[in-house]
Amino acid sequence: MNICYEKINDNIGVLKINRPKYLNSLNKETLIEIDNLIDTIEKDNNLHVIIITGEGEKSFVAGADIKEMKDMNSVEAMEFSRYGNKVFSKIENLNKVVIGAINGFCLGGGLELALACDIRIGSNKAKFGQPEVNLGIIPGFGATQRLSKVVGVSKSKEMIFTGDIIDSNEALSIGIISKISENPLVEAINIGSKIISKAPKAIIQAKKAMNFSNNKNLFIDYEVECFANCFSTKDQKEGMEAFIEKRSPQFENR
Repeated sequence: MNICYEKINDNIGVLKINRPKYLNSLNKETLIEIDNLIDTIEKDNNLHVIIITGEGEKSFVAGADIKEMKDMNSVEAMEFSRYGNKVFSKIENLNKVVIGAINGFCLGGGLELALACDIRIGSNKAKFGQPEVNLGIIPGFGATQRLSKVVGVSKSKEMIFTGDIIDSNEALSIGIISKISENPLVEAINIGSKIISKAPKAIIQAKKAMNFSNNKNLFIDYEVECFANCFSTKDQKEGMEAFIEKRSPQFENR
């Protein structure tokens, strides 16, 4: 299993990405497991808060699985992007409060997963970024739409165009996370405990109201198309091969 799930109590559950050897990177199999679990969680009427975190101390989710993506063509990339977006949209619109406990690297698809959460808590060692341009591609799981809603258009473009990685202090200052904690999972449980003491139906109606405003202009399908187009370029092949070979890519604008 690529994920673990346990209930802290009747009202709070923890979903943990469990691929520490690969820095909890997201492959298709992991996305399918998350997808199936979210369907089960949605039907649990006693559950009001779900916390998402990563196994180990190094990484929340370090991105999508580069080795799996490297040889995709544009059709396969479109399918992968569309499926990832479907799973993350399910999380974003889940009838529970979703808290991201970010315990380490939160990059690429990992930041996109975090952006689908309602609340994000980061460790003081966490790192955040959308470094896809270093691989010759763009974010494909919703960041071109969700990130600007959180940090503003200018900062979102800066992060996506440069691929820069930022620390927790900057992430806090621009609103990616709402709090820094030495133990983000414990802090997430504390916040979840406060939330479950409130009126559950009111919480979910508040979430629906805020998500309606945030989602009405999400053009995810266009992001999927642009992401897939990158996989017909030589720069994408070079970028991902360079990543796997641990060298600097030599892009040729082809």
